[in-house]
Order: sequence, then structure tokens, then C-alpha cells
Amino acid sequence: MEEFITRHSDEIVGVLEGWDRVLFRGTLTGVSYVKGMMRFLWHKRVLLKDFMEFGKRLTAELTECAQRTAASAGREYRYLSSAQESKDQLAEALAARDRVREGLVCVLACVEPCMSYEVRADRGARKLLLEYTHRKCRFFYFYFLHPQFGLMHVRLQSWFPFQAQVCINGRSYLERRLIKAGMGYRKRDNCFVAVSDVKKAQAMLDDLIALDWRAALNRIVGPLNPLIRRGGALRDLGGYYWTIRQSEYATDVMFKDEQTLAQAYPHLIRHAVEKLGCEDVLRFLGQKLNGNFRKEVTSARARRPEGVRVKHRVGANSIKMYDKQGSVLRVETTINDPGVYRVWRPPQTNPAAAPAWQAMRKAVADISRRAEVSRAANHRYLRAMSVVEDPTPAHRVLDPVSRSRRRGERSYRGLRPVSVDDAQLFTAVLAGEHVLNGFANGDIRARLFRGPPRDDAERNRRIAKVGRQLRLLREHGLIQKVNKQRLYRVTPNGQRIMALALTMRGANSNRLLAA
Repeated sequence: MEEFITRHSDEIVGVLEGWDRVLFRGTLTGVSYVKGMMRFLWHKRVLLKDFMEFGKRLTAELTECAQRTAASAGREYRYLSSAQESKDQLAEALAARDRVREGLVCVLACVEPCMSYEVRADRGARKLLLEYTHRKCRFFYFYFLHPQFGLMHVRLQSWFPFQAQVCINGRSYLERRLIKAGMGYRKRDNCFVAVSDVKKAQAMLDDLIALDWRAALNRIVGPLNPLIRRGGALRDLGGYYWTIRQSEYATDVMFKDEQTLAQAYPHLIRHAVEKLGCEDVLRFLGQKLNGNFRKEVTSARARRPEGVRVKHRVGANSIKMYDKQGSVLRVETTINDPGVYRVWRPPQTNPAAAPAWQAMRKAVADISRRAEVSRAANHRYLRAMSVVEDPTPAHRVLDPVSRSRRRGERSYRGLRPVSVDDAQLFTAVLAGEHVLNGFANGDIRARLFRGPPRDDAERNRRIAKVGRQLRLLREHGLIQKVNKQRLYRVTPNGQRIMALALTMRGANSNRLLAA
């Protein structure tokens, strides 16, 4: 990202990055699957033939609590006949109408599709069965102007398994913090276009990552669900297990005015659509392209109310760029499937074991690593955008690495950036799977050589050849070694040089001559 900021240093007034929209899901694990639900009903001495009546009593208790919560706060409880009506817009309108500054804004109820339980008769076996299936039930939406998180909402399911969702917006959180600190800012919609002290504002956003989310979410939802409190029918289930259903991490580059961004943005969009290929998108999102890869990689340009947007998707995860509120360039990574990433922790089945790279979970315990992965993806994207309309002649970038170097008694040849051999090496080093954790000699060998070595002698020759190539890249400053590990990472200058070399090699000759 530093390359992009440097490239536009005279046009940028600040950068803010952190959580945008985060959707948490609370699950009562004891009743989230059929066998667990059957055990729960057995414990409560509820027969399947009485399940519907039992569930209706709990739904009535939740409904009464929702209506009582609205009445005690003097706010509106409204049933919506259509689930398609925008609840966020309605809540904002009610907050403005009632001049709400803090606390409950409203409680909305509507019927929506869901996964839930129903009892059906198995006539062949002559018995009743409990099924977890698609149904519809009533949901309650509690909208708050929370003292810490700003405008947010809680969504409660009124039927088994009584899931909860909490939607937090990082920019609303930051606005609350800025108001309490007495700091000046300008905000349009869900976007800051100026902040008096960007460094302090960034520290406030970073605090949101380290928050004790389990405790915070339980404090929010606990008063709204009487079933999980002391004396409630679900009190023995141990409370909610919190996961992240969806997270959006946004990096906002604030330009000094709309005209400045308007001049640069069309070139950025064109580069994103025409120049970024499948492997680039995988590299941004830190995913691996191999023989087992079966996900769809897409890029699309569209016009949205907030601006022109280009979106790249790999499976369920995506990264997008758009001009927001005229003067803000936003790059945003959305993670719905965290399992494709890794986090350094002990195995979940054996917490006492030594830490190792494990699949990232949806659990809030891995939220810091999720933020780290998202932030790195945004930075890689902006780094790729830094070459757009770069006035530096290509020869000034490539000439320094084309000259031989000498260290002590040893000399190193100059690179040949657009040659076949060096281009293959650059492609192997820049592969998407190397972005997060780096790469080793063996990773490059697997990309440069076809098939396994015939014998140990050939294997040793391959190791030695790749070792010399990596040493050459290190001497030219394109890669650096990770401390105390046999791993390497691409340097920012290496990213710029190798990406430019590969772009020039693949460019249309007529276009180059025309330039």
C-alpha cells in the first residue's frame, strides 16, 4: 500500500482502515442439530407430539419480551408484512423522527425463511420424526444507537434453534469514539471524508479488533432473550457460541477533493478490469492455484449508488474497489469462508499441543487473524494499483536490476527481466499461495520443474539451481529471507519490478509501439 500512497502523496489527506460491517452469529450449540435437540427435549420431558405447543410457549415468551422492551423504552414495535422492506432505512427514519440520541430505536418483527425444526409422521415406521429443514418463522430486529457501537441491530429467531445475529458497523463505532474524544471529522453516509487526527482515529479503529467480543455480544443479547437467562427454558444450554458469519474490512484512501479522485479513478478501474487476471485475484486474496482448485474466479464492473465498483470474487470471498462519496477510494475484503486461510494456534482438539498453522475458524477467537488477512489483501490490491499511470519510465525501474552486482569475492549476474527463464522465475515467486506465509526452495522447484526427479542426484541439482536463483533475487533486493526460517518473501520493490517485467512481456507490441 505504501507504493500507492507515495504515488499519490500530493493528492491524499489520510488513510483509515478497519472493520466496516461485521455480522456475528450466536448459536445455542446444544439444540443446533437433531440429536442434540432430541436430548434437550428428553431432558425437558417433552414428547414429540407436544413439541409444537412447547415451541409456541417459548415464542410467546420471546414476543412478550420484545414488546415489553419497546414499551419500556417508549419506542415503536412494528410488524412488517413484507420481509423485503428495508429495515435499516426504516430504523434510520424512526431514529430521526423520534430524535433518538442513544438507546433503543425500535423493534421490528417480520416472517422470514429460516432453518428450523418440525415434526412429521413416518407412516411406514408408525412414529414421529424430528427434522431440521427449511421453514419460515418470525424474527425480531432490535435497532439501537448503542453507546459504544453506534447504530446496530440484533436479530432474534423466535423458533428453535433460536439463533441470534448481531450486526456491527466499524464506522459507526469510530464516530462514537470521535464524538467522545471531541475530535473533528466529516462523514457522509458510512464513510469518513476527513478526520482531524487520522493517526488517533486509526488507533481507535484498531481497538475494535482486540475487543473481548464474547463478553460484548453477550451483554447486548442477554437482556433481549429471556429464554437464556436464569429461570429461562434454555438456561442449561450454556449460552451462545459466537461466530462471524460475514466480515467486511475496508481500507479508505481519502483524497483531498472529488475532482482529484475523479481524474485517477477511471484509470484504476480500467487497469483492474483489463490487466488483473485470475492469478492476480488469487494473489490478492492469498489463495492457491493448483490441480485441486475448483472455485470460480470472477471480476465484474458495475455502477452502484455509492459509485462505480469493480469486484473480484474467489469462491465465497471477494475484494472490491469503488469510489465512495466522491473523494474516498475504498478497497474492501469480504470473508465468508475463512477456512481457506491459516492461523497460528494449537489444534482445537488439543489446546495443550504446540502451535501450528491451522485452518482459520469462523469463531470470534480468530478475529484478529481475520483482520490481518483482510488488511494484507487490501494492501496487495492497492500495491497493484500503484503502477497505474506511473510516470516513471520502465527502463529506470528495470535497469538497476539488469546490472551485475558484486559482494566481496562473489559476483552476481544482472537479471534479464523479460527473458523466458527469468519470467518463469518471477511467475513462480509471485504465485498467490506464497503471499501469506512466504515460500521455500521446494515451493519454487514444484513450479519450475515438471514431474518428480528421477533420482537423488537430479533432486540435489534442482535444489542447488533454485538456491542460486533465490540468492540472485536476494542480491537484487527482490526477495528477503524470513528470520530464523527457511522461507522468503517478496519485497515491495520486488513486487513492483517483477510485476512490471511480466506486464511488459505479456503486453501487446502494437500498443507498446503506439505509446
